[in-house]
Amino acid sequence: MSSWWVYMVRTASGALYTGITTDVSRRFAEHQAGGARGARSLRGKGPLVLAFQAEVGDRVRAAKLEWQLKQWPRHRKEALVAGRLSLPETVSGSDSP
Repeated sequence: MSSWWVYMVRTASGALYTGITTDVSRRFAEHQAGGARGARSLRGKGPLVLAFQAEVGDRVRAAKLEWQLKQWPRHRKEALVAGRLSLPETVSGSDSP
């Protein structure tokens, strides 16, 4: 069974895109290529930088964590990228920012 990862990509404008995958290197290369396999929201926003990645277990946990991170305010995402904050141990909709 494949292990799932959550990752964040920083665009040239400083925005953070959050996603999940089983292969961060492959997925980041797809985003950088800007083709049909990369995220539409990242096209034309390069250069892109892989800002954060963490192994999170199975796909269900990864998807829930991705949704949760997308709800976080920018300052909290930046703290995670900088290493001043860690991923939540539990994944729920009640994790407050």
